[in-house]
Amino acid sequence: MIENIVNSQKKYFKQGKTRNIDFRIDNLKKLKSAILRSEDNIMEAISRDMGRPATEIYTSEIYTVIYELDLFIKKLKKWTRLRKVKTPLALKPAQSRIFLEPLGTVLILSPWNYPFQLSFAPLIGALAAGNCIVIKPSEISSNTSGVITRIINENFSGDYIYCVEGGSDIAEELTKQPFDHIFFTGSGEIGREVLKNAAFNLVPATLELGGKCPCIVTGGGDIKRIARRIAWGKFFNAGQTCMAPDYILVHKSVKEELLKEIRLCIKNFYGQDPSKSGDYGKIINRKHFDRILKLVEGKNIADFKFNREDLYISPTVIDDVSRDDDIMKNEIFGPILPVLEYDNMDEVTDYLALQPTPLNIYLFTSNKGKIKKIIENTRSGSVTVNDVIVQAFSPYLPFGGIGESGMGKYRGMNSLLTFSNRKSIMKRSFFMDLSFRYPPYKTAISRLKKYLKILR
Repeated sequence: MIENIVNSQKKYFKQGKTRNIDFRIDNLKKLKSAILRSEDNIMEAISRDMGRPATEIYTSEIYTVIYELDLFIKKLKKWTRLRKVKTPLALKPAQSRIFLEPLGTVLILSPWNYPFQLSFAPLIGALAAGNCIVIKPSEISSNTSGVITRIINENFSGDYIYCVEGGSDIAEELTKQPFDHIFFTGSGEIGREVLKNAAFNLVPATLELGGKCPCIVTGGGDIKRIARRIAWGKFFNAGQTCMAPDYILVHKSVKEELLKEIRLCIKNFYGQDPSKSGDYGKIINRKHFDRILKLVEGKNIADFKFNREDLYISPTVIDDVSRDDDIMKNEIFGPILPVLEYDNMDEVTDYLALQPTPLNIYLFTSNKGKIKKIIENTRSGSVTVNDVIVQAFSPYLPFGGIGESGMGKYRGMNSLLTFSNRKSIMKRSFFMDLSFRYPPYKTAISRLKKYLKILR
């Protein structure tokens, strides 16, 4: 079945229909209409899968997708224009252009934590670039997976865009097919398997992974506002966000004040008992629930509560933690926030240099020197100053990791580039032909150097 789907899409792509820009824009509009008609079903499905509040669902899943669709519908013709670039003097008279052409057939493997947004955001870019697409949503968020399948398969021809449901066996079979690009969002462990399977067919891949994103608080500033932003970003979706602050590195002079304010924010956000709050989500399943509990095994943590039946783990701050603890060796991906203190910025950069490269680094400071130091002396997919996770809501910034946190970027124009081949076009004239280019080579190297220097 899967092989037949891929073959039918390759045949459809060869017909050339998807190369037409108006065709792409019409289908972007069609996708937008289908999503808007299904908005209530999307909200309900994600709520059933994740137990998330409606505000979180709408802002992080539906709004971001519609915003990106509107941007592509408005900008696609401009973004896909033949782009003129300079031609070296030695190659003139000539015209040099860059032409964006679709890659062909694309596979998108999406995760469970933001099951709608992380399915459709790459889908929009792949569609806009003129590709045929197979999308496989996560079976863990099964209700949302069903809605995604209906939106795609009831509105688009299967040889153009098709949604496949199933487990890890289906995903593995898909990654062994001769697609022209694979886009994967998920864990590093599975990402390695995807890349290994893709390599057999020489299929390029974009991997959007995660990692331990540090949040650095340098001291000074509005600690109450800093605490509020960190608490919001960390406990959004019950901490199940790849770009959430994984841990805090705080200057020892403000550690106690920050801890106090974050704990106060938790009460202000979710009440005395967050398990009864309609604004706080649940852990996706028991497997991940048990994994998170194991990270804090043996720790004596004040106000830490959990309920396995309800998949509830309380939003929790831990300050009794060392850099060698298990919780500091693995991505938490849950509502536990370890806090470490430091003395100076060299200590911070030295520590981060020894860690796997994170998706994001968050820095709270107004000191330009410290901002410059973090940007220039650390490696990460992005750096956000004085806020958390909001950078991912901008389609004008490339989103993606580096090293252990992934490879490749997308969102907005960057999605178009990811799912396109930047074809170089040069058109030369017969007006001038430099004789020293042809054998027999009689020009002395010393003179050739002078000629070529002039012709740069």
